[in-house]
Amino acid sequence: MKLIKKTFNRKCSSTAAFSSSIQKLTLTALFLFSNFIFAQETSKTITVKSSNEKVQCSNDTTDRFYTLERKLNNEVLYNKYFNKIGCEFTITENLEPGNYTLTIFTYEYDQEVIAFEITANSKSITLNDVVLVEKLNTLKEVVLTDRKKYIKVESDKTTINVKDNPLVSSGTALDAIKKMPGVVASPTGGFSLNGKPIVIYIDDAPNSLSGNDLKNYLSSLPAKAIDNIELIYNPGAAFDANASGSVINLVTSSVRLKGINANFNINYNFNKYQKPSPQILLNGKEKNLSWQTMIGYNYIDSEQKSENGQTFTSFNPSETIIQERLTFSTNRNFYSRIGTNYKLSKKSNLLLNYNATLSNNRNEFDAQTYGSSIPDYFNEGISKNKSSNHEVSLQYKTKLDTLGRKLDIIGFSNVFSNNPNSFSKATENNTNSTFITKNNFDLLNYYLKYDFTIPFQKYNFTLTTGGKFNHLDVNNIGKYNLNNPITSNIDFDYKESNLAFYTEARKKINKFNFTLGLRLEDFNINRTGIVENTASKVEFSNTNLFPNVSALYQLSEEINISSSYARKIRQPNYNTLDPNGSSFDQYNTSGGNLLLNPVFFDNYDFKITALDYVQVGTNYSVAKDQNFFVFSAEPNELVSSNTFRQFDRVKTFSAYANFPIPLDYFFKGKDVFMERLNNIDRMNYIYLSVNYIKTTIEGYEFPFKQKPIWNYAAEAQILLPWDIRNSMTYYILPPGNWEIYDVTKPIQQFDISFQKEFLDKKLKVGIHAIDLFNQNSITAQIAAPNLNTNFYEKNDSRVFRISLSYNFGNLKLDKENTNIETEKVKSGGGFVK
Repeated sequence: MKLIKKTFNRKCSSTAAFSSSIQKLTLTALFLFSNFIFAQETSKTITVKSSNEKVQCSNDTTDRFYTLERKLNNEVLYNKYFNKIGCEFTITENLEPGNYTLTIFTYEYDQEVIAFEITANSKSITLNDVVLVEKLNTLKEVVLTDRKKYIKVESDKTTINVKDNPLVSSGTALDAIKKMPGVVASPTGGFSLNGKPIVIYIDDAPNSLSGNDLKNYLSSLPAKAIDNIELIYNPGAAFDANASGSVINLVTSSVRLKGINANFNINYNFNKYQKPSPQILLNGKEKNLSWQTMIGYNYIDSEQKSENGQTFTSFNPSETIIQERLTFSTNRNFYSRIGTNYKLSKKSNLLLNYNATLSNNRNEFDAQTYGSSIPDYFNEGISKNKSSNHEVSLQYKTKLDTLGRKLDIIGFSNVFSNNPNSFSKATENNTNSTFITKNNFDLLNYYLKYDFTIPFQKYNFTLTTGGKFNHLDVNNIGKYNLNNPITSNIDFDYKESNLAFYTEARKKINKFNFTLGLRLEDFNINRTGIVENTASKVEFSNTNLFPNVSALYQLSEEINISSSYARKIRQPNYNTLDPNGSSFDQYNTSGGNLLLNPVFFDNYDFKITALDYVQVGTNYSVAKDQNFFVFSAEPNELVSSNTFRQFDRVKTFSAYANFPIPLDYFFKGKDVFMERLNNIDRMNYIYLSVNYIKTTIEGYEFPFKQKPIWNYAAEAQILLPWDIRNSMTYYILPPGNWEIYDVTKPIQQFDISFQKEFLDKKLKVGIHAIDLFNQNSITAQIAAPNLNTNFYEKNDSRVFRISLSYNFGNLKLDKENTNIETEKVKSGGGFVK
């Protein structure tokens, strides 16, 4: 019994001990499990700042993509994706302890990977700041992510998407420029941006052509080749001092796809004339080599009607003659744009571009001149013009280190030739006379350029510097046989050497961003015009400093206030200097003015930008020795002389506003509007632009009533049933004073377009009507010494268009930029006159 009791007591004791042990194990397990659960459910806050070398953090609107990942023995235990705009990134997640990596990547910058550890006691983790370094293969375009934007407004420029706008992309580059907000076409065919003269850039470089040569080039370049257009209002020291007022930069297509891919486009334009324009784009990428070839052809028949009523005031009483002219033109051109990009290493690229344009144009005209005191004068003729333009550029780009320092070196050469020949026959009092002209025009340009960028991220400071040497050689020999066996000659030579260096510093202080730049330009210019063995020679050589300064204040995350000042120069381009001309007959002469001086500009700018679409601002520009195209006459002669004349001082004040009207917000509600905000293709909107321009000219007695120019433009997108996209644009310039010209009737145009996509968006079909109501014409008047001129010009602007675009191959883009960023020529080139 004692034994049983002892045994029982021992078992009870053992059971109690076992039970106690179980309890202890259970409590321990529960404790460990609770700790494990607690560790998993505790929120961890992770913060990192990833700034870039171009934009201050407070102004950074670049989309960034983040991947947070935890691995153990190559097994992914945690993986999550995030997307945020701006340089500051903060997340709060339930994360268990372990080793993690955070990957930051964008389409513009190299990805950055940060490794870090989370412990059980971690609550808030602030990672070291990183500096994003721009990819060498950056594609500069508006649409960098799935968030599509038609327009993006920044403090120093506005970027307009072209390739996704069917009404703009189905025309020519010249058509696209005319539709930009703030761009106003003058009665003589030139352009201004918010009241200031412009220079045309292509891929960050001023074009070497000017006048009609540049117009013809832009008319031959399809807008389909352009990704977007940048409107740069007051360019700083990094831009050439010869940028005068504003810059319009055409960023051409540079998409590269893996493998070999193709895109076929045709724009068939017609009214009573035929205007087909087929184009094919081939591109591909294989290992370290990417390439693109764009080939196209334009065949355009067109006509132009013009009428000049000219009153010669030196006679008593005044004499008036009327000149009417009808011109039928056939323009044929072939173009090819070839670009390659070879990746030498992770940080270095070698880029080679070759562009060629070959044109063969023909004009036939029939003209009549009559007046009260002269017999009727008839003139008819034909001109043929063959031209070729070849551009070759080689560029080496490298990133020197992970701090963001970059060096670009480029060599460039451009060769252009133009050979117009014309024959005309005139009849007066049954007497015939002949006029024969022949020109040989050649342009050669070459230069060497470098740019160096040094960011000091710790101090929110960036320094850029660069330099270039450029040489331009232009020669035009004209031979004129004016009903005379003796041929007269005009030999025009223009040589320019330009050496330049610049430095520009950017600094952020709290909510202020300051830019200070200085550019040194040394010009050596020699121009000679030999007429009948009599030489007129002008030499111009000087060195000038061109400062610029700007300040931007960030009123809020979405609103910026900025102001700037820049001093610029505009060398007279060969189009305004060349004494060779056209339209020689008994009552007309035309040509350039060899004695023009360079024009110096002081440009002031103030504006407010809000969100990505709104801009309100003013410009004030003072130009010394500005030149305009004028009609004048010698005393007691019935001959109109058309040339360029300089004016002492021209002051231009302009005010402008560009803003959208979101139709979805008013008709479909806020929720639908917010949903569509990130995809412009699905949004209904109207984008409005208003310009006010007042010009004051010293040294010119304006004979007309002073009335500033107003300019209004609107672009609308309406989404129709069956996924049809409707685009409309309307532009009007009411009567007013444009520079020295008095516009007496409105200049206006209305365009409408319908586009639909098929076959999983590979096929795009569009129907367009350009100048549907046939209202685009110019009626203006100008007064000059001894001559008052009323002129009218009407092109066959009403055109109907069928556009078709088909993509072959993979549409998942792997983008690389093989376009050369250059400053091609600085001799006043790139001006449309």
